[in-house]
Amino acid sequence: MAEKPAGKSRSIQQIQTDHAVRALGGADEVGVRRDGETGEIQYLYRKGCILVREEAVPHVRSILDRYEESVRGRRDYGDRDRDDRTDPPPARERDRIEQVVNGVRLVWLRGLETHDALDLVREGNEEFDIPGLGAGWAAPDHAVHIAGDAGHCPATEPEPIGPGGAPYPPMSADPAAGAGVKVVVVDTGLDTELTANPFWMRGVTGERDPLVRPGRVLDPYAGHGTFIAGLVRAMAPRAEVHVLSLFARGGATWESTLVQNLDRAVAAEYPDVISMSAGTRAYAGGLLAFKVWGEERLRHHKGIALVVAAGNDGDRTFFWPAAAPFTVSVGALGTDWRSRAEFSNFGGWVDVYAPGTDLVNAFPDGKFTYQEPPNIPPTLPQARVETFAGLAMWSGTSFSTPIVAGMIAARMSRTGENGRDAAAALLAQARAQAVPGVGAVLLP
Repeated sequence: MAEKPAGKSRSIQQIQTDHAVRALGGADEVGVRRDGETGEIQYLYRKGCILVREEAVPHVRSILDRYEESVRGRRDYGDRDRDDRTDPPPARERDRIEQVVNGVRLVWLRGLETHDALDLVREGNEEFDIPGLGAGWAAPDHAVHIAGDAGHCPATEPEPIGPGGAPYPPMSADPAAGAGVKVVVVDTGLDTELTANPFWMRGVTGERDPLVRPGRVLDPYAGHGTFIAGLVRAMAPRAEVHVLSLFARGGATWESTLVQNLDRAVAAEYPDVISMSAGTRAYAGGLLAFKVWGEERLRHHKGIALVVAAGNDGDRTFFWPAAAPFTVSVGALGTDWRSRAEFSNFGGWVDVYAPGTDLVNAFPDGKFTYQEPPNIPPTLPQARVETFAGLAMWSGTSFSTPIVAGMIAARMSRTGENGRDAAAALLAQARAQAVPGVGAVLLP
Protein backbone atom coordinates (compact mmCIF):
# COMPACT_ATOMS: atom_id res chain seq x y z
CA MET A 1 0.00 0.00 0.00
CA ALA A 2 1.42 3.37 -1.00
CA GLU A 3 2.33 5.71 1.80
CA LYS A 4 -0.15 8.51 2.31
CA PRO A 5 1.35 11.78 1.11
CA ALA A 6 0.09 13.94 3.95
CA GLY A 7 -2.28 12.05 6.22
CA LYS A 8 -1.57 12.39 9.90
CA SER A 9 0.98 10.06 11.42
CA ARG A 10 -0.26 6.97 13.17
CA SER A 11 0.88 8.42 16.50
CA ILE A 12 -1.53 11.36 16.09
CA GLN A 13 -4.28 9.00 14.96
CA GLN A 14 -3.72 6.86 18.04
CA ILE A 15 -3.79 9.92 20.30
CA GLN A 16 -7.11 11.01 18.83
CA THR A 17 -8.47 7.47 18.93
CA ASP A 18 -7.64 7.15 22.61
CA HIS A 19 -9.34 10.48 23.27
CA ALA A 20 -12.51 9.42 21.42
CA VAL A 21 -12.63 6.03 23.14
CA ARG A 22 -12.42 7.67 26.57
CA ALA A 23 -15.05 10.24 25.64
CA LEU A 24 -17.52 7.59 24.46
CA GLY A 25 -17.27 5.38 27.54
CA GLY A 26 -14.00 3.46 27.36
CA ALA A 27 -12.86 0.18 25.86
CA ASP A 28 -15.83 -1.74 27.29
CA GLU A 29 -18.19 0.38 25.17
CA VAL A 30 -16.09 1.24 22.11
CA GLY A 31 -14.59 -1.11 19.55
CA VAL A 32 -11.70 -0.22 17.23
CA ARG A 33 -11.85 -1.70 13.74
CA ARG A 34 -8.45 -2.02 12.05
CA ASP A 35 -7.33 -2.95 8.56
CA GLY A 36 -6.41 -6.62 8.57
CA GLU A 37 -3.20 -6.08 6.58
CA THR A 38 -1.82 -2.74 7.74
CA GLY A 39 -3.32 -2.51 11.23
CA GLU A 40 -4.44 1.02 10.41
CA ILE A 41 -7.50 2.22 12.31
CA GLN A 42 -10.57 2.21 10.05
CA TYR A 43 -13.36 3.28 12.39
CA LEU A 44 -14.72 3.10 15.92
CA TYR A 45 -17.99 1.38 16.69
CA ARG A 46 -20.37 0.69 19.55
CA LYS A 47 -19.90 -2.76 21.03
CA GLY A 48 -22.79 -5.14 21.61
CA CYS A 49 -25.27 -3.91 19.00
CA ILE A 50 -25.91 -3.49 15.28
CA LEU A 51 -28.05 -1.16 13.19
CA VAL A 52 -30.68 -2.92 11.07
CA ARG A 53 -33.11 -1.73 8.43
CA GLU A 54 -36.57 -1.83 9.93
CA GLU A 55 -38.06 -4.26 7.41
CA ALA A 56 -35.22 -6.72 8.04
CA VAL A 57 -35.44 -6.78 11.86
CA PRO A 58 -37.58 -9.97 12.10
CA HIS A 59 -35.26 -11.80 9.69
CA VAL A 60 -32.12 -10.60 11.49
CA ARG A 61 -33.54 -11.56 14.88
CA SER A 62 -34.44 -15.00 13.47
CA ILE A 63 -30.92 -15.52 12.10
CA LEU A 64 -29.32 -14.54 15.40
CA ASP A 65 -31.73 -16.67 17.45
CA ARG A 66 -31.32 -19.72 15.20
CA TYR A 67 -27.55 -19.44 15.43
CA GLU A 68 -27.61 -19.07 19.20
CA GLU A 69 -29.97 -22.03 19.59
CA SER A 70 -27.83 -24.17 17.28
CA VAL A 71 -24.64 -23.34 19.18
CA ARG A 72 -26.35 -23.95 22.51
CA GLY A 73 -27.83 -27.22 21.25
CA ARG A 74 -24.47 -28.48 20.06
CA ARG A 75 -22.84 -27.51 23.35
CA ASP A 76 -25.60 -29.07 25.43
CA TYR A 77 -25.55 -32.26 23.36
CA GLY A 78 -21.85 -32.60 24.07
CA ASP A 79 -22.57 -32.08 27.79
CA ARG A 80 -25.86 -34.03 27.87
CA ASP A 81 -24.93 -35.84 31.09
CA ARG A 82 -24.42 -32.60 32.97
CA ASP A 83 -27.12 -30.88 35.02
CA ASP A 84 -25.99 -27.29 34.30
CA ARG A 85 -26.98 -27.08 30.64
CA THR A 86 -27.76 -23.55 29.49
CA ASP A 87 -31.29 -22.19 29.24
CA PRO A 88 -32.30 -19.61 26.63
CA PRO A 89 -32.12 -16.00 27.82
CA PRO A 90 -35.33 -14.34 28.99
CA ALA A 91 -37.50 -12.72 26.32
CA ARG A 92 -36.84 -9.19 27.56
CA GLU A 93 -33.10 -9.70 26.98
CA ARG A 94 -33.58 -11.62 23.78
CA ASP A 95 -35.77 -8.95 22.18
CA ARG A 96 -33.98 -5.73 23.09
CA ILE A 97 -34.56 -3.61 19.99
CA GLU A 98 -34.67 0.20 19.94
CA GLN A 99 -35.97 2.58 17.30
CA VAL A 100 -33.41 5.05 15.97
CA VAL A 101 -35.54 6.88 13.40
CA ASN A 102 -38.19 5.65 11.01
CA GLY A 103 -36.65 2.90 8.93
CA VAL A 104 -33.79 1.76 11.18
CA ARG A 105 -33.50 -0.06 14.51
CA LEU A 106 -30.72 -0.73 17.00
CA VAL A 107 -30.58 -4.47 17.78
CA TRP A 108 -28.65 -5.49 20.88
CA LEU A 109 -26.60 -8.67 20.76
CA ARG A 110 -26.11 -11.51 23.24
CA GLY A 111 -22.57 -12.76 23.25
CA LEU A 112 -21.74 -12.37 19.55
CA GLU A 113 -19.10 -9.80 18.66
CA THR A 114 -20.45 -7.03 16.46
CA HIS A 115 -18.66 -7.98 13.25
CA ASP A 116 -19.30 -11.71 13.78
CA ALA A 117 -23.00 -10.87 13.96
CA LEU A 118 -22.76 -8.74 10.81
CA ASP A 119 -20.99 -11.55 8.94
CA LEU A 120 -23.70 -13.96 10.07
CA VAL A 121 -26.50 -11.67 8.91
CA ARG A 122 -24.84 -11.07 5.55
CA GLU A 123 -23.50 -14.53 4.76
CA GLY A 124 -25.44 -16.93 6.98
CA ASN A 125 -23.91 -20.12 8.36
CA GLU A 126 -23.49 -23.30 6.31
CA GLU A 127 -22.87 -25.58 9.30
CA PHE A 128 -26.29 -24.81 10.78
CA ASP A 129 -28.01 -24.30 7.41
CA ILE A 130 -28.83 -20.66 8.15
CA PRO A 131 -29.15 -18.48 5.02
CA GLY A 132 -27.90 -14.89 5.10
CA LEU A 133 -29.64 -11.76 3.85
CA GLY A 134 -26.79 -10.36 1.76
CA ALA A 135 -25.27 -6.88 2.03
CA GLY A 136 -26.97 -3.64 2.98
CA TRP A 137 -29.31 -4.76 5.77
CA ALA A 138 -27.15 -4.29 8.86
CA ALA A 139 -24.09 -2.30 9.95
CA PRO A 140 -22.24 -1.18 13.07
CA ASP A 141 -23.31 1.85 15.08
CA HIS A 142 -20.25 3.92 14.14
CA ALA A 143 -18.64 6.63 16.20
CA VAL A 144 -18.88 9.89 14.23
CA HIS A 145 -16.23 12.39 15.24
CA ILE A 146 -15.11 15.87 14.31
CA ALA A 147 -11.71 14.17 14.04
CA GLY A 148 -13.05 11.77 11.42
CA ASP A 149 -11.90 8.15 11.69
CA ALA A 150 -10.50 9.05 15.09
CA GLY A 151 -7.97 11.37 13.63
CA HIS A 152 -8.25 13.67 10.66
CA CYS A 153 -10.61 16.64 10.80
CA PRO A 154 -9.48 19.27 11.71
CA ALA A 155 -6.11 18.72 10.09
CA THR A 156 -4.22 20.76 12.67
CA GLU A 157 -4.59 22.12 16.17
CA PRO A 158 -5.50 25.82 16.42
CA GLU A 159 -2.88 28.57 16.54
CA PRO A 160 -3.49 31.83 18.47
CA ILE A 161 -3.97 35.11 16.61
CA GLY A 162 -3.50 38.39 18.44
CA PRO A 163 -6.43 40.68 19.25
CA GLY A 164 -7.60 43.05 16.56
CA GLY A 165 -7.11 40.60 13.71
CA ALA A 166 -9.50 40.15 10.81
CA PRO A 167 -11.19 36.98 9.52
CA TYR A 168 -9.61 35.09 6.64
CA PRO A 169 -11.11 34.62 4.13
CA PRO A 170 -12.28 38.22 4.59
CA MET A 171 -15.88 39.29 5.14
CA SER A 172 -18.20 39.26 2.15
CA ALA A 173 -18.38 42.55 0.25
CA ASP A 174 -22.17 42.25 0.34
CA PRO A 175 -23.36 43.18 3.86
CA ALA A 176 -26.83 41.78 3.09
CA ALA A 177 -25.56 38.33 2.02
CA GLY A 178 -27.53 35.56 3.71
CA ALA A 179 -30.49 37.72 4.75
CA GLY A 180 -33.55 35.58 5.40
CA VAL A 181 -31.58 32.31 5.38
CA LYS A 182 -31.03 30.00 8.36
CA VAL A 183 -27.85 27.94 8.69
CA VAL A 184 -27.67 25.31 11.42
CA VAL A 185 -24.14 24.29 12.41
CA VAL A 186 -23.98 20.77 13.85
CA ASP A 187 -20.86 20.72 15.99
CA THR A 188 -19.48 21.09 19.54
CA GLY A 189 -21.65 24.10 20.34
CA LEU A 190 -21.02 27.82 20.69
CA ASP A 191 -18.88 29.72 23.14
CA THR A 192 -21.68 31.92 24.45
CA GLU A 193 -19.30 33.96 26.63
CA LEU A 194 -16.78 35.20 24.09
CA THR A 195 -14.91 38.04 25.79
CA ALA A 196 -13.66 39.48 22.52
CA ASN A 197 -16.87 39.06 20.55
CA PRO A 198 -16.07 39.96 16.91
CA PHE A 199 -18.70 42.10 15.21
CA TRP A 200 -19.49 39.40 12.65
CA MET A 201 -20.49 37.00 15.45
CA ARG A 202 -23.21 39.28 16.80
CA GLY A 203 -26.59 37.58 16.66
CA VAL A 204 -25.16 34.06 16.30
CA THR A 205 -27.03 31.78 18.70
CA GLY A 206 -26.52 28.27 19.91
CA GLU A 207 -26.11 25.70 22.62
CA ARG A 208 -23.15 26.16 24.93
CA ASP A 209 -19.89 24.44 24.00
CA PRO A 210 -19.12 22.25 27.06
CA LEU A 211 -15.53 21.81 25.91
CA VAL A 212 -14.93 25.39 27.06
CA ARG A 213 -14.57 24.58 30.73
CA PRO A 214 -14.88 26.80 33.83
CA GLY A 215 -11.92 29.12 34.21
CA ARG A 216 -11.69 29.34 30.38
CA VAL A 217 -9.79 26.08 30.11
CA LEU A 218 -10.08 24.79 26.55
CA ASP A 219 -10.39 21.02 26.05
CA PRO A 220 -9.45 19.38 22.74
CA TYR A 221 -11.86 20.54 19.99
CA ALA A 222 -13.17 23.42 22.14
CA GLY A 223 -14.20 26.28 19.90
CA HIS A 224 -14.63 24.09 16.82
CA GLY A 225 -18.29 25.07 16.48
CA THR A 226 -17.59 28.73 17.25
CA PHE A 227 -14.87 28.94 14.59
CA ILE A 228 -17.19 27.33 12.02
CA ALA A 229 -20.07 29.67 12.84
CA GLY A 230 -17.72 32.60 12.26
CA LEU A 231 -16.74 31.29 8.84
CA VAL A 232 -20.41 30.97 7.83
CA ARG A 233 -20.99 34.56 8.95
CA ALA A 234 -17.93 35.81 7.04
CA MET A 235 -19.50 34.47 3.83
CA ALA A 236 -23.10 35.41 4.74
CA PRO A 237 -23.07 38.32 7.25
CA ARG A 238 -26.86 38.53 7.54
CA ALA A 239 -27.59 34.81 7.80
CA GLU A 240 -29.31 33.48 10.89
CA VAL A 241 -26.72 31.07 12.33
CA HIS A 242 -27.57 28.61 15.11
CA VAL A 243 -25.01 26.17 16.53
CA LEU A 244 -26.03 22.83 18.05
CA SER A 245 -23.89 20.94 20.56
CA LEU A 246 -24.17 17.41 19.16
CA PHE A 247 -20.47 16.47 19.48
CA ALA A 248 -20.06 17.39 23.12
CA ARG A 249 -18.48 14.09 24.23
CA GLY A 250 -14.92 14.94 23.30
CA GLY A 251 -15.97 15.83 19.77
CA ALA A 252 -17.71 12.48 19.21
CA THR A 253 -21.13 10.84 19.23
CA TRP A 254 -22.75 7.62 18.07
CA GLU A 255 -24.20 7.49 14.57
CA SER A 256 -27.60 6.45 15.97
CA THR A 257 -27.65 9.38 18.40
CA LEU A 258 -26.50 11.87 15.78
CA VAL A 259 -29.20 10.82 13.33
CA GLN A 260 -31.87 11.15 16.03
CA ASN A 261 -30.61 14.63 16.90
CA LEU A 262 -30.43 15.68 13.26
CA ASP A 263 -33.99 14.49 12.76
CA ARG A 264 -35.12 16.62 15.71
CA ALA A 265 -33.11 19.60 14.48
CA VAL A 266 -34.71 19.49 11.03
CA ALA A 267 -38.16 19.33 12.62
CA ALA A 268 -37.51 22.02 15.26
CA GLU A 269 -35.05 24.45 13.69
CA TYR A 270 -36.33 24.62 10.08
CA PRO A 271 -32.86 25.06 8.55
CA ASP A 272 -32.21 26.03 4.96
CA VAL A 273 -28.60 24.80 5.18
CA ILE A 274 -26.94 22.36 7.60
CA SER A 275 -23.15 22.54 7.99
CA MET A 276 -21.54 19.45 9.54
CA SER A 277 -17.78 19.02 9.86
CA ALA A 278 -17.62 15.44 11.11
CA GLY A 279 -17.54 11.91 9.78
CA THR A 280 -15.74 8.59 9.69
CA ARG A 281 -14.62 5.77 7.50
CA ALA A 282 -17.15 3.02 7.69
CA TYR A 283 -18.24 -0.58 7.28
CA ALA A 284 -18.99 -1.64 3.69
CA GLY A 285 -21.74 0.54 2.26
CA GLY A 286 -21.27 3.51 4.56
CA LEU A 287 -23.36 4.75 7.48
CA LEU A 288 -26.61 2.78 7.43
CA ALA A 289 -28.56 5.03 9.81
CA PHE A 290 -27.53 8.11 7.82
CA LYS A 291 -28.49 6.43 4.57
CA VAL A 292 -31.93 5.49 5.86
CA TRP A 293 -32.42 8.95 7.37
CA GLY A 294 -31.60 10.50 4.01
CA GLU A 295 -34.02 8.17 2.23
CA GLU A 296 -36.87 8.26 4.72
CA ARG A 297 -36.62 11.69 6.33
CA LEU A 298 -34.35 14.32 4.79
CA ARG A 299 -35.67 13.99 1.26
CA HIS A 300 -39.16 14.81 2.52
CA HIS A 301 -37.97 18.21 3.79
CA LYS A 302 -37.93 20.33 0.65
CA GLY A 303 -34.86 22.34 -0.16
CA ILE A 304 -32.45 21.62 2.72
CA ALA A 305 -28.77 21.52 1.71
CA LEU A 306 -26.61 19.23 3.87
CA VAL A 307 -22.96 20.34 3.54
CA VAL A 308 -20.37 17.92 4.99
CA ALA A 309 -16.58 17.79 5.36
CA ALA A 310 -14.70 15.34 3.13
CA GLY A 311 -12.10 14.54 5.81
CA ASN A 312 -8.34 14.91 6.13
CA ASP A 313 -6.79 11.51 5.48
CA GLY A 314 -5.05 12.76 2.34
CA ASP A 315 -6.42 9.92 0.20
CA ARG A 316 -9.40 8.86 -1.90
CA THR A 317 -10.96 6.43 0.59
CA PHE A 318 -14.66 7.10 1.10
CA PHE A 319 -15.40 9.27 4.13
CA TRP A 320 -18.95 9.19 5.44
CA PRO A 321 -21.48 10.78 5.35
CA ALA A 322 -19.66 13.08 2.88
CA ALA A 323 -19.57 10.23 0.33
CA ALA A 324 -23.38 9.85 0.46
CA PRO A 325 -25.21 11.16 -2.62
CA PHE A 326 -27.57 13.37 -0.61
CA THR A 327 -24.74 15.56 0.75
CA VAL A 328 -22.56 18.34 -0.63
CA SER A 329 -19.07 17.05 0.19
CA VAL A 330 -16.32 19.63 0.60
CA GLY A 331 -12.56 19.18 0.30
CA ALA A 332 -9.91 21.78 1.13
CA LEU A 333 -7.65 23.96 -1.00
CA GLY A 334 -4.11 24.94 -0.05
CA THR A 335 -2.93 28.44 0.79
CA ASP A 336 -2.69 29.43 -2.89
CA TRP A 337 -6.37 28.52 -3.50
CA ARG A 338 -5.26 26.77 -6.69
CA SER A 339 -4.03 23.43 -5.38
CA ARG A 340 -5.62 20.80 -3.18
CA ALA A 341 -4.46 20.88 0.42
CA GLU A 342 -2.17 17.93 1.03
CA PHE A 343 -4.29 16.75 3.96
CA SER A 344 -7.61 16.84 2.06
CA ASN A 345 -9.38 13.71 0.93
CA PHE A 346 -10.15 13.60 -2.78
CA GLY A 347 -11.83 11.56 -5.50
CA GLY A 348 -14.99 11.57 -7.56
CA TRP A 349 -17.15 11.50 -4.42
CA VAL A 350 -15.85 14.95 -3.33
CA ASP A 351 -18.18 17.54 -4.87
CA VAL A 352 -16.16 20.71 -4.47
CA TYR A 353 -13.00 22.21 -2.96
CA ALA A 354 -12.86 25.51 -1.07
CA PRO A 355 -10.26 27.36 1.02
CA GLY A 356 -9.36 25.33 4.10
CA THR A 357 -5.76 26.13 5.03
CA ASP A 358 -4.63 28.74 7.57
CA LEU A 359 -8.09 30.24 7.96
CA VAL A 360 -8.68 32.83 10.71
CA ASN A 361 -11.86 33.35 12.67
CA ALA A 362 -13.52 33.59 16.08
CA PHE A 363 -12.24 31.31 18.83
CA PRO A 364 -12.78 31.14 22.61
CA ASP A 365 -10.43 33.15 24.77
CA GLY A 366 -8.70 30.89 27.26
CA LYS A 367 -5.83 28.50 27.86
CA PHE A 368 -5.27 25.52 25.54
CA THR A 369 -2.83 22.65 26.11
CA TYR A 370 -1.73 21.00 22.88
CA GLN A 371 -2.27 17.26 22.49
CA GLU A 372 -0.45 16.29 19.30
CA PRO A 373 3.06 16.27 17.78
CA PRO A 374 5.08 18.40 17.26
CA ASN A 375 3.69 20.32 20.25
CA ILE A 376 4.21 17.58 22.85
CA PRO A 377 7.12 15.45 24.09
CA PRO A 378 9.49 14.14 22.86
CA THR A 379 9.68 17.07 20.40
CA LEU A 380 9.24 19.53 23.27
CA PRO A 381 10.24 19.08 26.93
CA GLN A 382 6.58 19.42 27.90
CA ALA A 383 3.27 20.00 26.16
CA ARG A 384 2.92 23.44 24.64
CA VAL A 385 0.37 25.73 26.29
CA GLU A 386 -1.05 28.86 24.64
CA THR A 387 -3.48 31.55 25.72
CA PHE A 388 -6.01 32.52 23.07
CA ALA A 389 -7.54 35.99 22.89
CA GLY A 390 -10.60 35.57 20.67
CA LEU A 391 -9.15 34.57 17.28
CA ALA A 392 -7.37 31.49 15.94
CA MET A 393 -5.83 30.17 12.75
CA TRP A 394 -6.93 26.65 11.86
CA SER A 395 -6.80 24.24 8.91
CA GLY A 396 -8.95 21.36 7.74
CA THR A 397 -11.90 20.33 5.61
CA SER A 398 -13.85 21.12 8.78
CA PHE A 399 -13.41 24.74 7.78
CA SER A 400 -13.74 24.62 4.01
CA THR A 401 -17.20 23.16 4.69
CA PRO A 402 -18.74 26.28 6.32
CA ILE A 403 -17.20 28.42 3.56
CA VAL A 404 -19.41 26.52 1.10
CA ALA A 405 -22.40 26.51 3.47
CA GLY A 406 -22.10 30.29 3.80
CA MET A 407 -21.80 30.75 0.03
CA ILE A 408 -24.98 28.70 -0.43
CA ALA A 409 -26.76 30.95 2.09
CA ALA A 410 -25.49 34.06 0.31
CA ARG A 411 -26.74 32.81 -3.05
CA MET A 412 -30.13 31.90 -1.58
CA SER A 413 -30.70 35.44 -0.35
CA ARG A 414 -29.62 36.86 -3.71
CA THR A 415 -31.59 34.56 -6.04
CA GLY A 416 -34.54 33.26 -4.02
CA GLU A 417 -33.49 29.64 -4.61
CA ASN A 418 -33.86 27.06 -1.88
CA GLY A 419 -30.83 25.39 -0.33
CA ARG A 420 -30.61 22.43 -2.68
CA ASP A 421 -31.13 24.54 -5.79
CA ALA A 422 -28.57 27.11 -4.66
CA ALA A 423 -26.10 24.32 -3.91
CA ALA A 424 -26.67 22.76 -7.33
CA ALA A 425 -26.12 26.11 -9.06
CA LEU A 426 -22.89 26.76 -7.13
CA LEU A 427 -21.61 23.25 -7.90
CA ALA A 428 -22.26 23.88 -11.62
CA GLN A 429 -20.31 27.12 -11.31
CA ALA A 430 -17.51 25.28 -9.49
CA ARG A 431 -17.28 22.66 -12.23
CA ALA A 432 -17.11 25.39 -14.87
CA GLN A 433 -14.05 26.85 -13.12
CA ALA A 434 -12.49 23.50 -12.20
CA VAL A 435 -8.74 23.43 -11.63
CA PRO A 436 -6.98 20.60 -13.53
CA GLY A 437 -5.70 17.97 -11.13
CA VAL A 438 -7.89 19.31 -8.31
CA GLY A 439 -11.53 19.42 -9.37
CA ALA A 440 -14.48 21.75 -8.96
CA VAL A 441 -13.51 24.85 -6.97
CA LEU A 442 -15.49 27.53 -5.15
CA LEU A 443 -13.77 30.73 -4.04
CA PRO A 444 -15.28 33.48 -1.86
